[in-house]
Amino acid sequence: MTTFPKDIYTEPAAIDFDTLANLGPLAPMAGIWEGSRGFDVKPKAEGAKKQAFVERMELQPIDPQTNGPQLFYGLRYHTHVVKPGQVKTYHDQVGYWLWEPATGTIIQTLTIPRGQIAMAVGRAAADAHEFELVATRGAEHAGICANPFLDHAFRTVEYRIRVTIHADGTWEYDEDTVLMIRDQLEPFHHTDRNRLTRIGMPTPNPMAAGNRSGAAAVA
Repeated sequence: MTTFPKDIYTEPAAIDFDTLANLGPLAPMAGIWEGSRGFDVKPKAEGAKKQAFVERMELQPIDPQTNGPQLFYGLRYHTHVVKPGQVKTYHDQVGYWLWEPATGTIIQTLTIPRGQIAMAVGRAAADAHEFELVATRGAEHAGICANPFLDHAFRTVEYRIRVTIHADGTWEYDEDTVLMIRDQLEPFHHTDRNRLTRIGMPTPNPMAAGNRSGAAAVA
């Protein structure tokens, strides 16, 4: 069980506003990325369907975030997916990747414009090159919420993402979204994976520009 300080209001005395230097295992993911060999397995009336996809993902640093003494460094992300050779959006998703240095906690929040949100949580060392996050339906702190139709027809009971950072500068993810589909007894594993190559560098977060020397006092 996590032990929290008695003082829940006082923020850290000094915060380094250079987010890019404090992202722990998320640091190699900062930037603009493309992946042309994405692979999706999704449910259809006739059964599982395999689908290739092309993806563009942008992860940009945000200023440090505090909840009283709690401190997060993070990346704001947007991923946009299309089928090969098409323009129409296949998948769109926004959210944050967050790193809490004090506890080694990684959080991914995600929002999908079909009326679904989730927060997945995991732990890793600051220099980890592989980590996994999980969200579970009904969990108190790492859960999933969807609109009534999705709960009726395609109820998500678990979401799991594993990230692997490669020595050549690329990184990949492997996702498993477990669905209970109406009138089916067995869970369906809706999987997605892709390997991403950087096409653009990240833009330093706003406060970092005025604090190049490192730590800055918090008022």
